Order: sequence, then structure tokens, then C-alpha cells
Amino acid sequence: MITIFTDGSSRGNPGPGGWGAVIAMKEGARSKEIGEAQTQITELGGGEKMTTNNRMELTACVQGLVNTPKDSEVTVLTDSSYVINGMTKWIHGWKRNGWKTKTKDDVLNKDLWMELADEISTRQVQWKHVGGHVGILGNERCDHIATAFADGMDIKLYKGSLADYDLPDVLDVSLDASKAKAKKSSSAHSRAKAFSYVSSVGGIIETHHTWAECEKRVKGAKGAKFKKSISVDSEQEIIAEFEAL
Repeated sequence: MITIFTDGSSRGNPGPGGWGAVIAMKEGARSKEIGEAQTQITELGGGEKMTTNNRMELTACVQGLVNTPKDSEVTVLTDSSYVINGMTKWIHGWKRNGWKTKTKDDVLNKDLWMELADEISTRQVQWKHVGGHVGILGNERCDHIATAFADGMDIKLYKGSLADYDLPDVLDVSLDASKAKAKKSSSAHSRAKAFSYVSSVGGIIETHHTWAECEKRVKGAKGAKFKKSISVDSEQEIIAEFEAL
């Protein structure tokens, strides 16, 4: 089993961005003297001058998987609901529809979603959501790598045994902390100031600056859907969710 932590970051959204991944992989024993497989750690990272947070989240996953053997069993841990929902819910419809939305437009970030689809076709991949900034070491390290690249800073990436790694407990995932963070985040979202409102009526998706505009469009419309976004990324996630319905 291979474990990959991933994270992405951008300054400005769009703006300078970075991604980070930490891969933990067990290698087979090389001699009779080594009684058990040794876990090897590989840190990866990179950046782009003009990108979005969601593109960096997806890039981290692509690069993490590319650096694992084909036909392997992999668990990807990310704090991005955009990635989790995309890979466990939306991607199936996108593939059936030729990577087009209901309005016949290309799926947002189509190139990266297609790359991910190619990588998971040759591996057994599980996707797990972890809370961001709740003390999960793998997630925290990926965030540090991603933000360093987004800020154009030099950062040394580790490659070697887990025994010599600065974070020996990197595989210790506190699910309770993640759930607590998710519950807190959900409550904070309901209280947060709206960035926009997204509506879907008859498969046509629109964004609105005010609730009054959104309400006017959805009120009385059969099958209408709407949600509040609190950021650019949040808005993109809602649009992707509505496109996949």
C-alpha cells in the first residue's frame, strides 16, 4: 500500500501557485538481514507563475500518482473537497459526456482531470478527505511545500527512509481532528460573507453577485438549484457539482 498526501496553493487565485506531495512507499527487503520492508519517503513539489488553487490541488495528485508504480494500491489524502468530489462523484458523468458539461462547454480544468483519469486507470486508488491545518503532519508538510513554491522560495525536498525523516509520524492521520475541523468549517461556511451565489435552472448555470439576483432566477423554477460560495475556489466547486448533476 502506498500513501500520498497532496496539497495546492495559489496567491491571488489566479496568481503564483505551488503544489506539494509526500509519498510513503514500502520497498521490499534487499537481503535476509533486513527482516521487513522499509518505508521510503519521497517529497515532490513545483510551481507555476499564473494558476489557481484548484489547478495546483489537481497537479499535486497527478504528480503524486505519476511517481508510483502502475498496478499498485494507492491511498491519496487531500484536504480539497474539489478533488474528492471530482474523483468520487463528478468524473464518471464527465467521462460519459466526453468531458463536456450539460451546456457543451469543456469541463473546467479538463486537462488535469483527464490526466488523473489516465493515472487511476492503471492503479487501485482510494481517495480520502483529511482536515486542513488540524495537525495532520502529511497535510501540513504538503502545505508548506506548496506555499514555498507559490512564494518562489527555495525548499529542500526529502527523499529517503522514513527512519531518517524529520516527520517520523507522518503516516499518523487523526481522523477525529479532521472530523472536528470539517464540522467547524461547515459552521463557519454558513456564517461567512458570500462571494457569490450559483444557480442552475434547466441545466444552465449562472453566478450572481447578490442573493436577490439569485432568488429572482430560481424562485418558482422547477428543479432549480442554488448555493452560496465564499471564494473563487468555492464558486468553482459549486459550478463543477452542478455540471455533474
